[in-house]
Amino acid sequence: MGLRTGLAAPGRRLPDRLDDLHGPWQGTVVLPVHLSWHQFREFDVARQKPRLLLYSIVISQGRRNDVARFLNAERLREERGGERYAGQEECNAAAPRR
Repeated sequence: MGLRTGLAAPGRRLPDRLDDLHGPWQGTVVLPVHLSWHQFREFDVARQKPRLLLYSIVISQGRRNDVARFLNAERLREERGGERYAGQEECNAAAPRR
């Protein structure tokens, strides 16, 4: 894995479908150091504010496998941002594959 892999465009780091997200519905998530090296590493995903902070960190800093591992499709659908994420499926389907 080279340096450029971590700098991929956000759309390429997101799974193609919401159903590819298998994160926990409840409980505490502890992020690995490559995602969060400071004091904010533990998040209770049953609570909205910690969950949204966790999701924002993972989406902005994570790799495709991190997004699939830590984000939950049903929880994301509950949030307003889930509507925008669902549009990603349509964008990915329309984009030419390389």
